[in-house]
Amino acid sequence: MGQAFSHFDDSGNAVMVDVSGKAVTARAAVAKGFITMNAQAFQAVTSGSAKKGDVLGTARIAGIMAAKKTSELIPMCHPLLIEKCNIDFEQIPNERKIEASCTVKTSGKTGAEMEALTGATTALLTIYDMCKAVDREMVIGDVRLLEKSGGKSGRFVRGE
Repeated sequence: MGQAFSHFDDSGNAVMVDVSGKAVTARAAVAKGFITMNAQAFQAVTSGSAKKGDVLGTARIAGIMAAKKTSELIPMCHPLLIEKCNIDFEQIPNERKIEASCTVKTSGKTGAEMEALTGATTALLTIYDMCKAVDREMVIGDVRLLEKSGGKSGRFVRGE
């Protein structure tokens, strides 16, 4: 039998996991996702000529803000004192794709995976919002946890 879901009690009610007995450890998580768009939108984003302004700069700030507010969005997520949050972008011109990566670091009793996923996703949603006048067919996809470290379960690296 697989591992039990930790966010449900014996009666099937949704609960916040009790982390009071856990040790404080250094924790980190990295998540990535992408957005693909038409040539006009890609050119506007990568050249900095979008009508709404600096798309990637705005998306970076939005992703960081979202990571900090994750516990307000995800009902059973614990609030974290985030010590570092970074949003990076990689441009892939031949696919008209921008990949967003969010890294979150903290010291605490619970991991930063949800914050990294929320930060990456919100950065991508911000790109969509700022470019939708030029391309309403953009696709956001492949949002995933790449790695996490810290805590009882230790290190996870996607594909290992």
